[in-house]
Amino acid sequence: MAKASVVLSFYDILVHRSDVDLLDGPHWLNDTIISFYFEYLEREVFNKTNELLFVSPEVTQCIKLVQTEEIKTFLEPLGVSKKKFVFFALNDNDTPDIAGGSHWSLLVYSKPERCFYHLDSSNVTNHDVAWEFASHLIPYLAREDTINFVDKECMQQSNGYDCGIYVICNAEKLAECANSRGQIGACDTMVKINPTVKRKEIIAIIQNIQISHNSC
Repeated sequence: MAKASVVLSFYDILVHRSDVDLLDGPHWLNDTIISFYFEYLEREVFNKTNELLFVSPEVTQCIKLVQTEEIKTFLEPLGVSKKKFVFFALNDNDTPDIAGGSHWSLLVYSKPERCFYHLDSSNVTNHDVAWEFASHLIPYLAREDTINFVDKECMQQSNGYDCGIYVICNAEKLAECANSRGQIGACDTMVKINPTVKRKEIIAIIQNIQISHNSC
């Protein structure tokens, strides 16, 4: 079935009506909504700093497929060498050449702290996925340095479909800490998250951007 019409073109992201509909109700978020919000954070919220990189789920999925020496093909065009913090939205899809999966978690590489921080809103459901992905990246990112891996405590979801919202909220919180403190290890990620409110907020952001584009 074809997707409904495009409601927003935001840089390289095309948001369809069917994508927005996922925000209105108890639905699992897809790659498009997370990609949109990552792009929004980088382009609009933290656009005055050049230290943060938000990697789309699609690019993350591609990196899973390739050999270590090929990772640069995906990350170097994004200017990864100049970034201090790199954000990845991970899912548990075990077929890496297609979109999908059933659970999202957040993996953040902190260059100043030489550490990967993994935040999983469903206990350690994605621990193995995150560990394998980090291990895949370490030879490319670290060269000769040692990089640690930490499962960072965070708020837990109360259902089976809000993991994407928690990824978005945790990414925004850690980005704020990175921007203001230059580190994320001590960032408090146990602040209560209201998924319903955040879903409405994202819908409003999409609508506001849509209005501003139409008025240009």
